[in-house]
Amino acid sequence: MSDTILALLGFATVIAVIVLLLRNVTVPALAFVSVSTITAAILVATGAFTLDEMAGFIKEGVKGVHGTAVLFIFSVLFFGVMTDAGMFDKIIGALMKKVGNNVVGVALMTCLIAIIGHLDGGGASTFLITIPAMLPVYKRLHMRRETLLLICVTAMGVMNLMPWGGPTMRAASVIEMEPNDLWFQLMPMQIVGLVLAVGTAIFWGLQEKKRIAKLGDAIVAEDAGKKDEALARPQNFIFNVILTLAVIIVLVLDIFPSYYVFMVGCALGILVNYRGKKLHNSIIKSHASAGLSMASTILCAGVFLGVLSKSGIMEKMAIMANVIPASLGRFLPIIIGILSVPLALLFDTDSYFYGLLPVLVSVGNQFGVNPAHIAIAMVVCRNCATFISPVAPATYLGIGLAGVEIKDHIKYCFGWQWGVSLI
Repeated sequence: MSDTILALLGFATVIAVIVLLLRNVTVPALAFVSVSTITAAILVATGAFTLDEMAGFIKEGVKGVHGTAVLFIFSVLFFGVMTDAGMFDKIIGALMKKVGNNVVGVALMTCLIAIIGHLDGGGASTFLITIPAMLPVYKRLHMRRETLLLICVTAMGVMNLMPWGGPTMRAASVIEMEPNDLWFQLMPMQIVGLVLAVGTAIFWGLQEKKRIAKLGDAIVAEDAGKKDEALARPQNFIFNVILTLAVIIVLVLDIFPSYYVFMVGCALGILVNYRGKKLHNSIIKSHASAGLSMASTILCAGVFLGVLSKSGIMEKMAIMANVIPASLGRFLPIIIGILSVPLALLFDTDSYFYGLLPVLVSVGNQFGVNPAHIAIAMVVCRNCATFISPVAPATYLGIGLAGVEIKDHIKYCFGWQWGVSLI
């Protein structure tokens, strides 16, 4: 099978998954595994790969995301236990005294936490710090969860430009430049991006304020009566806060695997707050549904990434950049900048920078285009859509923690993020 046919099959596979997600035909897990299996069957039947090779690709794909899936299960359980124990109630009460019903203030606080939380460049850790802290406040004020995610991903996309961030390091290695040197050229755009991130928080905060005002007396407390007060442990508040801070600090320091940190946190949180095997079992079961539902999606996304990424098909897709007409060659950085957000939905990070960037640099060399300009356009604009991409495992962690469907997340954020990338 020729590289062109492989590339076209790759595009068809990704587009099919995105269409199934956006049209709400089935749940994401089934969309990923069914479409991927059909593509894998075509590849094996046509002799492009052997059955053993395809099985190996799938195994590698799932292996690449299993840590995120386990992390999600135990992070949901940990924050669920802390919520049951009432830790967030006191924190929310203190925050509400500070901001009152200031919806814009809450939106700005979300932006600030995401910016600070993403200093380490880790998408998972930023979501784990920001969403559990702010989601209860959003619920209390009747703000949309999609807005919480939109503010988060905008701030995270800007902070992902740091020299130790994955995209910047990948791009720098491809064009054989020091990450710090590339970052110095990115700095003006990062400053503009931070302004846009704050502007995003203010704008959407105002939008939420208007929406809530229109609802008026129609709104009722979303969580009224839902919480089981029998599980509250106000006497353990100090311990729970210290435990949560310890988990976050160890997470940021990256000493142990993230999922192990939450495993230990869960064990300590449950053992200290509750007594008896029966109660422990009940608490774990109460949060199992949310954890396993999203974990299954992440693992099925691993099958999808295995079939397309580990097989090298995404790199074949990148070669399609050679079809750019000669007359447009010198405008390559602008073209790739404009297309980066849609392309982020098609390519995972490695394929985008290690597959597509070298091809575009090669094409640009024919027209005297500075490779750094192409790299900058790709890094800056692609980062805007990193955490709305269905091929980025961290995306599923974010939407799972916020309780938002992937299709709603993409629909809500795509246009805004594309606009930010164009600016």
